[in-house]
Amino acid sequence: MTGKVTTVDGRVAGRRGQATRQKLLDCLAKMLSSSPYRDVKVIDVARKAGTSPATFYQYFPDVEAAVLEIAEETVRDSAALSELVTGRSWTGKAGKETADQLVDGLLSFWRKHDAILRVIDLGAAEGDRRFVRIRTRVQGAVVKPLTESIESQLGRGRAKPPASPAALAGSLVTMLGAVSAQPKSLQSLGAKQSELKPALSLLVHLGVTGRKPAK
Repeated sequence: MTGKVTTVDGRVAGRRGQATRQKLLDCLAKMLSSSPYRDVKVIDVARKAGTSPATFYQYFPDVEAAVLEIAEETVRDSAALSELVTGRSWTGKAGKETADQLVDGLLSFWRKHDAILRVIDLGAAEGDRRFVRIRTRVQGAVVKPLTESIESQLGRGRAKPPASPAALAGSLVTMLGAVSAQPKSLQSLGAKQSELKPALSLLVHLGVTGRKPAK
């Protein structure tokens, strides 16, 4: 949490107030991992944080506002994902390593933020523009540099891709997020957890370069 923190009525929160506000957010984030978003109530968050609903309302007008704050924190964390693609080589064995690291990095990010990302997807699916914008910013941290990587491959002799670079990049990133969100169902269909990463890395490499990775 950075910058000036204010209460709902516009007062600047002191150090203790900021700590209380962050504790409320931390408790809410944990609750989202074990409870349906719509079932989480202010009184439950306050009780888990060891404070009162009145204190909660000093910092957030409702649970949704606090959820959006957690989502914004996830957006800030996602900015580092661009480093998995920007300036990386897709040539030879280095290309395979880039694909492997991209898959590892994205799957780790989605697992770390699984609960709030599910809420973001729910809100976006329901047409809430705030959640749509947040999801777009999270995905954009990878889609934009990955699009540039695919475009750069065109200048290095790869055949013209069957879809636009932006469509390919967006599809690859969405695929990685979807796989991360449903490993148990995929496993029940015969896709072992240990087999998913190599398969995803292969698809990413193919999507970016048009070729299988070097062995």
